[in-house]
Amino acid sequence: MSATQATASVAPYAFPKHRTAQITFALLAVYVVYAAAQMDVSWERVRAGLDHAARFFSRMFPPNFERSELLWKGLAESLQIAVLASALGIVLALPFGLLGARNLMPAWVSWPARLVVVLARSFHPVVVAIVFVKAVGFGALAGILALTVASIGFIGKLFTEAIEEVSIRQVEAIRATGAPFTSVLAFGVLPQVFSRFIGFATYQLDSNLRNSTMVGIVGAGGIGGTLFAAFQRFDYDFVAAILISLIALIMAGELVATAVRRIFIDNVTLAGLFRGGTPESHERHLEDD
Repeated sequence: MSATQATASVAPYAFPKHRTAQITFALLAVYVVYAAAQMDVSWERVRAGLDHAARFFSRMFPPNFERSELLWKGLAESLQIAVLASALGIVLALPFGLLGARNLMPAWVSWPARLVVVLARSFHPVVVAIVFVKAVGFGALAGILALTVASIGFIGKLFTEAIEEVSIRQVEAIRATGAPFTSVLAFGVLPQVFSRFIGFATYQLDSNLRNSTMVGIVGAGGIGGTLFAAFQRFDYDFVAAILISLIALIMAGELVATAVRRIFIDNVTLAGLFRGGTPESHERHLEDD
């Protein structure tokens, strides 16, 4: 029997054909139609929206970069908010992520830590930003605190899950040597989750760069306040300039994140970043030198 025939005999259909799945999909489709009707979604509104969007976009171009000082000041503040919130959130999320791992901690320790992480993830950053604006006033501090809470929720959850997926054999082997708990973490747990943690941290920085614009709309600092004011003044060409600048900032952040992952995970040198290629090609280049 060929491999194709063996696969077909095991899984003849790509999707389950039992009655429960069919009923579930049918109920979901009915609810989607019902929800669309309740939300007053219609093709007439979509067509009218497309006409409004065409007029809106026509007023956005060409972009107006004349107020570059205001633009760069807002972008710089958004970048500072994102970096500070990411750094603070990651540092605070690490202990909660560790304490929440059920394969390392007893239940009376892991469940309170998980509760803190769940609370940090319960609300959107904009909602948290409104609370902090009321607490500490308008400005960047409220944005930093709001995105720090969001970072604790995101990094804490993913770091806990990563620790719970580690190979327990390596951990038990180090425990068998009589090593203290800190050594178990340093040599049995962290090496298994380090690469994933770098990915989590770089993604959170990218997320905070985007969210720093959103929290700014409610007065928590950054370019969001400038963007909201431009919309209020119907200054759409300046809005286009802000949006283009935000796209450039996010793309630059993605390049930095990629470089960080290659340095810490692939062990690429700074010179290797500019040469391009794979880590194996860099090793061959070093051997040739």
